Amino acid sequence: MQFEPVIGLEVHAELQTRSKMFCACPVVDLTTAEPNTAVCEVCAALPGTLPVINEQAVDYALRVALALECQVRRVSVFARKNYFYPDLPKGYQISQYELPLAQHGRLWIRTSQGERAVRIRRVHLEEDTGKLTHVQRDGETYSLVDLNRAGVPLLEIVSEPDMHSVEEVRAYATALRQLLRYLGVNSGDMQKGVIRFEANVSVRPAGSQALGTRVEIKNLNSFRALEESVAYEIRRQMAVLEAGGRVEQQTLGWDEARRRTVPQRSKEEAHDYRYFPEPDLPPLQVDDAWLERVRAALPELPHARFQRMRQAYGLTPAEAELLTAERAVADYFEAAAQAARQQGVPTKMVVNWVTGELFGRLNREGLRIDEAPITPQGLADLVALVHRGELNKQAGQKVLAEIFARGGGEPRAVMEALGLRQVSDADQIEVWVAEVLEAHPAEVAKYLAGKESVLNWLFGQVMRRARGRANPQVVRQALRAALEARRG
Repeated sequence: MQFEPVIGLEVHAELQTRSKMFCACPVVDLTTAEPNTAVCEVCAALPGTLPVINEQAVDYALRVALALECQVRRVSVFARKNYFYPDLPKGYQISQYELPLAQHGRLWIRTSQGERAVRIRRVHLEEDTGKLTHVQRDGETYSLVDLNRAGVPLLEIVSEPDMHSVEEVRAYATALRQLLRYLGVNSGDMQKGVIRFEANVSVRPAGSQALGTRVEIKNLNSFRALEESVAYEIRRQMAVLEAGGRVEQQTLGWDEARRRTVPQRSKEEAHDYRYFPEPDLPPLQVDDAWLERVRAALPELPHARFQRMRQAYGLTPAEAELLTAERAVADYFEAAAQAARQQGVPTKMVVNWVTGELFGRLNREGLRIDEAPITPQGLADLVALVHRGELNKQAGQKVLAEIFARGGGEPRAVMEALGLRQVSDADQIEVWVAEVLEAHPAEVAKYLAGKESVLNWLFGQVMRRARGRANPQVVRQALRAALEARRG
């Protein structure tokens, strides 16, 4: 029997606010901050304390909801989600349940099968939990609790079960992370746990519309873990059904070392959490004016920018994918391309320099594009020097490297300082060619005897004599002419 996977994703994204969701404690980097240093009586859940909603967190959540084309509720309600765990100081989590902030949106994804939309079921606000660290000392195992993360604003984005392959799951997760970064609400730094995935996976007979028994894979904090766990779970469930067994509904974890899912507990239902409205928070009201302010401030979104840049600059799908992956990269490229266009430089040259030389240099130096010592105008000027023949490509690469080494600089000035201006003067190049031919009579004889490959070696000698500054096209023409003249 053939089976079809059915997959939905729940994504938890921390919002980049300065303070926590319901108190004034700062949001700190868990990888560098001392444990339990960003904690107050509210997020530590001391008796008698009251939460207050962080307006900026709501603003960020509205950005995401609108970017996902969701229907935003004018009135939403916070609820208490009750469960007991050591990293949950209240004994409950303030979340949203029956009346979430937004519903019924979509996210566009691109796969090898083309473009399609994945439906978004809901977007709601909640607070994050603390963090447990398990350590061993003196033969004993201890669990340490850090409450720095407790109360950090968290946005939960839940898809419909619209995905049917690991490729689609990866495309959805990548597209959502890209969108959050474009909106400036989340850093996307998965190593720091600011985005976590939970996958709901089931399989059903191919062609069936009924949903199979699903399992939930919790706390996946990398694309690799997401892909591998979903792929494993699809294979496992298919094997169970093929053997005549029944898939059990449960919550699973991903064992990185063994590369397999492992049971954690039986799946809870909503009634297990005993949801009820948060009595200390009034309903959250979003009026039309607030919503329109957020909508007006939205940037051009990744899917739209991909389509526009492909058309405006004649990019291939792969080029557009690379250049729109990050908002800062797309901004840099467009500024450089427009500046270069004003100097008559083909856009294709700018694409090649940004994705080749510039990206390579940034990777070697460990820099982001917004930290590049060469501005978009500077890169356009450099490419224009190459396009006009004042620099050959190799010399252009040297100029770029020198600008990085100096921490900045104007390409023409650096070119002149390094003496890299390309020589296209035919008379000067003919002198260098004549000197090389006189110095290497044996190689000249081999060429005249029919060994054509010697031409490239002689070309290299001329370029060396010119210290790389000679125009390669003029050199090749002059070299071949001088050699052919010797045949007579």
